[in-house]
Amino acid sequence: MIAVRLSKTALVAAIAFFFTLVAFGNITDYDSNWLFVQHVLSMDTTFPTSALHWRAITDPVLQTAFYWLIIAGEIAAAALLWIAAAAMLFSAGSTGFRRAVGLAAAGLTLGILLYAVGFVAVGGEWFAMWQSQIWNGQQKAFDFIGMIGIVLIVVLLPDEELGALPGD
Repeated sequence: MIAVRLSKTALVAAIAFFFTLVAFGNITDYDSNWLFVQHVLSMDTTFPTSALHWRAITDPVLQTAFYWLIIAGEIAAAALLWIAAAAMLFSAGSTGFRRAVGLAAAGLTLGILLYAVGFVAVGGEWFAMWQSQIWNGQQKAFDFIGMIGIVLIVVLLPDEELGALPGD
């Protein structure tokens, strides 16, 4: 059972590393993804005859707030997941592992919500990102949701059938 718990821990650490790299990239190469956010919110590459253009946000202050909200979500997910991975590692042989899994589930859920709400619902549907040939991040968002979702499922799978530890 320790090997299964260490496997779950490694998967959580992998997603923590992913969010760390994403946040680090957004901060250190701010302009690359800033352009993405700016174009999605301004809807300047959606269908020219779209009746949805009234939804566009062109104010740079609001665009910046959106971008920093995304970065804050990435940092929060990374932090939660690193804390969870450490707690899972140090409690792999004890009853504390279940509490650590709860923290991992919170971080993984935050990550899924960031992409499902932020990129698929808000970006994809509200700001019609799907209409853009250039600034469409929906497929990547679905890829990330799938990757994070698989880890969430694995982490939440019970490991009791593998032989419970004393006190579990």
